[in-house]
Parts: sequence; C-alpha cells; structure tokens
Amino acid sequence: MLWRDGIYNHGYRNQLKEKGIKQSMSRKGNCLDNAVAENFFAFLKTEMYHSYHFDNAKQLMDCIDEYIDYYNNDRIKVKLKGLTPVEYRNQALEAA
Repeated sequence: MLWRDGIYNHGYRNQLKEKGIKQSMSRKGNCLDNAVAENFFAFLKTEMYHSYHFDNAKQLMDCIDEYIDYYNNDRIKVKLKGLTPVEYRNQALEAA
C-alpha cells in the first residue's frame, strides 16, 4: 500500500531509489493535462484493441506498433484539413 495513515510508505520510496527510479509528484493533477494521451488511448482501444483477440503479449505489442504507425502516417483527419498528422506537421514546418 502506498499510503498508510496519511504518511507515504517509506519502504516503497526506498525500493524506487534502489532501482534508480526517480519519483515524480509535482502538483495536483488536472484532467486537461492528459487529454491528448487519453484521446489517443481511447482511439487505440476502440479501433484496435476491442476488436481483436491476442494470443500473447508480443502479438499485442506488434499490433500497437502497427496502429501507432497508422495513426501517425495514414489516418486522415478532417480537423487537420484532410491530411495525416505527419503531412500536417510537415506542411507547417515547410511554411515556417
């Protein structure tokens, strides 16, 4: 358990330190902070994950890699003037 009697568990913090993991606790979270990531994962789950059965973790990871490639390079968005995200970014870079 991370919290015990309102005091952060020092054993957990020591485990992180021993493994070279830096703990990050900055400020109170805001739901808008993660809106882009939440939106992406909602698409991923709806368009890829919920539609398929995976036999093992490697198959799942390969499908996620393929979906990320599709999401960035092939998926056309009306919001991006009918371009893929990569095409839209490249167009913006060329204009700058």
